[in-house]
Amino acid sequence: MSYSNLTKSELTAELAELSQQYEGFVEKGLTLDMSRGKPCTEQLDICLPMLDVLNSSVSCKSANGFDLRNYGILDGIPECKALMSQLIQVRPEQVMIGGNSSLNMMFDAIACMMTTPIVEGATPWFNVPDRKFLCPVPGYDRHFSVTGYFGFEMIPVPMTAEGPDMDIVEELVKNDASIKGIWCVPKYANPTGITYSDETVRRFACLQPAAKDFRIMWDDAYCVHDIADEGDKLLSLMDECEKAGNPDLPIIFCSTSKVSFPGSGVAAMATSENNMKVFKARYTNQTIGFDKLNMLRHLLFFKDFDGIKAHMMKHKDILKPRFETVISKFEEQLASCEIASWTNPRGGYFVSINVYPGTAKAVVKMCKEAGLVLTPAGATFPGGFDPEDSNIRIAPSYPPVEELKMAMDVFCTCVRICAIQKILSE
Repeated sequence: MSYSNLTKSELTAELAELSQQYEGFVEKGLTLDMSRGKPCTEQLDICLPMLDVLNSSVSCKSANGFDLRNYGILDGIPECKALMSQLIQVRPEQVMIGGNSSLNMMFDAIACMMTTPIVEGATPWFNVPDRKFLCPVPGYDRHFSVTGYFGFEMIPVPMTAEGPDMDIVEELVKNDASIKGIWCVPKYANPTGITYSDETVRRFACLQPAAKDFRIMWDDAYCVHDIADEGDKLLSLMDECEKAGNPDLPIIFCSTSKVSFPGSGVAAMATSENNMKVFKARYTNQTIGFDKLNMLRHLLFFKDFDGIKAHMMKHKDILKPRFETVISKFEEQLASCEIASWTNPRGGYFVSINVYPGTAKAVVKMCKEAGLVLTPAGATFPGGFDPEDSNIRIAPSYPPVEELKMAMDVFCTCVRICAIQKILSE
């Protein structure tokens, strides 16, 4: 029954029963870690053959005859650029292949624009004392930490079922030249799991920012990470920006970190020719070239885009039961209480849940004391401040299903206890 319909004595009795359940979890001495969206052992195992594809009998030359064991090719192997371009719906010539981390490339892109104007006539962002960045919330904590590191004021923009609230985005960017960019995870967003609608993508492409150096940081991290049998489709931002006459607006990122090996994947950045000239001028001073043998390793293993899609079906088979476990536990233990709402994503790595307002920090604390480590409450907001103290990011990928069931039992019990305590105190 909905907790709002229970009397004080009924809530007190419910609290006593739940508290007894919670003490039972504490006594078990559990050690459950759901703090980050890490691939599980089974996911890492399906990539092990990649370690054997590059050996002394393999030619280490690219299609154009370049010896990949040597220095050179700043922007990456042409064949790898062609492969990654298919993931993020751009042309190969718009792609630069980096090292193992797209987050690293995002950091470098911001760092570059801090010291070098991305467009002629603009001021380096370091010289803009009131510089600001738009941050859809709930969102990705590491995006926020990058712009926080460089001293940006971060302006939260509410997420809707279609993506960021574009009425707010459009109004802000057209009237404030100190707003220099926006973070986006457009497909299976972290943590809500929603995919931006076609209308949202087109509205992004048609933005008319007051700052001519405003850029859309488009982190397409989960571009091929479907869980549902029929995955979401994301409109190409690059295509739409070119149609709208705004080819310089987007800077698009992706990697194979959750396709192959986290920390040993291949990262890519795609943007316009104008933007790329600025970035390459920085990278020329930063490196002679990234790990081309790792690029070759990925090419030999996946072969082509169809190979990546077939590999991602294996990931889906591993992840789908985990997501189903989380959703079913929420429906079984929280739905009738009417104290929480959650997303049911069709892909990506996270489930976003809004617990009873004012209790998220208490829920996470209780879970930790029972042996379940979660992403800190508030992490999905700039500066770690969730004004409602409600949002929690759930990362189902890492624990085995049986451990995940136990973890969700602990979590749901804590959510209910904290909600009752809050209601009784109001």
